Amino acid sequence: MDDVVELGNQVRLACQRISRRIRYESYIEVAPHHYSVLVHLEGSPRTPGELADIERVSAPSMTRTINALEEVGHVRRDVDPADGRQKLVSLTPSGKEVLARTRVQRDGWMVRHLDGLTPDELAALREAAVLLTKVANAP
Repeated sequence: MDDVVELGNQVRLACQRISRRIRYESYIEVAPHHYSVLVHLEGSPRTPGELADIERVSAPSMTRTINALEEVGHVRRDVDPADGRQKLVSLTPSGKEVLARTRVQRDGWMVRHLDGLTPDELAALREAAVLLTKVANAP
């Protein structure tokens, strides 16, 4: 059991370091939490409450984030056609462009840091990526 605890700690720390470096060392056009909201809007519009639940933040915190994104033109709010009392937040063309540019920057950072790994190391990372995704998606 101690081996699993130690492995869990090592994996957690490695994931945190990589995540932090990608967020802060790649070109930053939007704050990391703003980027995260844009990603969640990529598939379809969502209510502020849905976004708050997904991001695990309070409704007032999400409202501030949406306001900031709306102020710079990355999102817009429209009345929900299914429930006129609700607002739906969706990406604007500007938000889609920022999302694409940020993704290219972050992917580029990762590719540059994978350069130089051996074929065996890259194969191990492919397997690890599958397992890490499984851990991340676990209930």
